[in-house]
Amino acid sequence: MTRRRDFDRRTFLRSAGATALLGAAGIQPVSAADPRSSLMLSGREEFDFDEIFDRFGTNCTKWDGAVADAGHAIEVGMGIADTDFRAAPCITRALADRCAHENWGYLRRPAEYSEAVAEWNQRRYGIEINPDDLVWTTGVHPALIAALLTFAPPGSRVLMTTPVYNGFYTDLRFTRTVAEDSPMVLVDGRYEVDYDDFERRAARSNVFILCNPQNPTGNCWSEEELLRMGEICLRHRVVVLADEIHCDFVNAGHKYTPFASLPDRDIVNNSLTFKAQSKSFNLAAMKVSWWYSTNPDYQERVKANSRADLPTLGLVANHAALTEGEPWLDQLLPYIDANQDFTESYIRDHVPHVSYTKAEGTYLAWVDVREIMEGIDAERIAAEESVSSVAPVTPGDVVQRWLAKNAGVFLSPGDGFGTGGMGYMRMNLGTQRSRIRLALDNIAAAVANL
Repeated sequence: MTRRRDFDRRTFLRSAGATALLGAAGIQPVSAADPRSSLMLSGREEFDFDEIFDRFGTNCTKWDGAVADAGHAIEVGMGIADTDFRAAPCITRALADRCAHENWGYLRRPAEYSEAVAEWNQRRYGIEINPDDLVWTTGVHPALIAALLTFAPPGSRVLMTTPVYNGFYTDLRFTRTVAEDSPMVLVDGRYEVDYDDFERRAARSNVFILCNPQNPTGNCWSEEELLRMGEICLRHRVVVLADEIHCDFVNAGHKYTPFASLPDRDIVNNSLTFKAQSKSFNLAAMKVSWWYSTNPDYQERVKANSRADLPTLGLVANHAALTEGEPWLDQLLPYIDANQDFTESYIRDHVPHVSYTKAEGTYLAWVDVREIMEGIDAERIAAEESVSSVAPVTPGDVVQRWLAKNAGVFLSPGDGFGTGGMGYMRMNLGTQRSRIRLALDNIAAAVANL
């Protein structure tokens, strides 16, 4: 297995291409034609997503954090939802240019920043957004928290269709609200909403957090599904908070339908939408996102609970992505789609005791590991360890630890994704295909004798 390396600044700068950010020191930024990032073929910039990009030693959560959590070396980090590709060259160039200025005073945010967001959404999805209605924030979590503080007093219930993004539960804990899980039903490999259960729970909830596309299951909700959920929420006076951060990742044969594009204006006016480029261009560290609503009352009430101090480099990186990064993303999307196809077929043909049906969207895989859980007696081990543990140990924690030790692969345990998550693991496919194959080969070898 890969030996854990201590942080080495020179290795970090060399592998991450961070020398591009040292323009102020006279170092040339990475050019568009640099072979480390892309190839220029027939005037078209081609990007190499198969390039192995080493993130160890940068205090990266996905790799260094996994090693810290596991307590030993790992070979493939596939937990937290960010990607392992070199950044779009336009972003690196824009950051290098800004760093070369060598002054970090207060930043004015001109109208072109909001206009770039509006133009991106109109161009790709046909959504008409008034740039003046966009509210900027330091990440989707602070924005969701502001909305929860506005519409869900402490102790009130927040409806979610589960399994759902585990980070929502941290937002609920922060706002002292209560999760109202509505477990989805698995039908022929696809999760569907149990509308009777959804409505029963909506009747006692203040807010519904919609994940569209759904993390971790990958559902790209149809217009019909969104209208049905939205109508139930409107009838029961439940405000819809639509987290659409994964919207740019939709796999072949499927479609992302923005909640704000629904044909029923009353349903749309009962919602707020939260977005960012942090998934699309791997800009989570830049701490920039935005939200908007067609309902002026909702808009002003949430703004009263929202305050964002936005980082200069984050705004520069996001503006470059929105205005110049489309060719890079358009080449990444079929690569991710092929990763999804590869994972589904490879698990089916070569990895015993594991099953997976290709997701409709996101770069995530929701993998069924119930046979592994049973084979290693994870529920018994979790129950025994919980007796003497400060925090409860879940069966998913046991499977995560077992896979890290025996396969060198670090995944996210499904228990944390709410009701219905136990027995599953979330696998991040936003990485090089060779790493996916290595991970699956290692898992297959580890489970062969169960």
